[in-house]
Amino acid sequence: MMLPGFPDAAPFAGLGGGILIGLAAALMLLGAGRIAGVSGIAARALGISDSGMSKSSAWMFIIGLPLGAFIVAVWSGGLDAKFAGTGALIAAGLLVGIGTRLGSGCTSGHGVCGVSRLSQRSVVATVTFMAAGIATVAIMNAMGLEVLQ
Repeated sequence: MMLPGFPDAAPFAGLGGGILIGLAAALMLLGAGRIAGVSGIAARALGISDSGMSKSSAWMFIIGLPLGAFIVAVWSGGLDAKFAGTGALIAAGLLVGIGTRLGSGCTSGHGVCGVSRLSQRSVVATVTFMAAGIATVAIMNAMGLEVLQ
């Protein structure tokens, strides 16, 4: 299916991915009684936080994220991925980490789990990080900087 103005869009793959993310978040909440917020789980795995799931479960979750992506990439014939330079990735990671701590959660915790629970704090956080992302792309485009796709 081709969407006007979005020749590389894959709406059915996106729908399938969204369903799987929602299912995983629901299973984690119903099965473990925990929000599937990656930043909180990563903090637990690294020993920064003592609350939440066991440390070994947190590590399995964190390892499963790239492992699952790798399996899908191999199964689907590979991905043509492009990445920014090392310095940009480090700076972006630090900024995301700071924002995650300031916002008391990440996109998965607020955007997927919090909004679905109708949490006002999560709705505000999600609107804020979406607006910041849109503004960043608009500024980069205005400055003539390339946005990797």
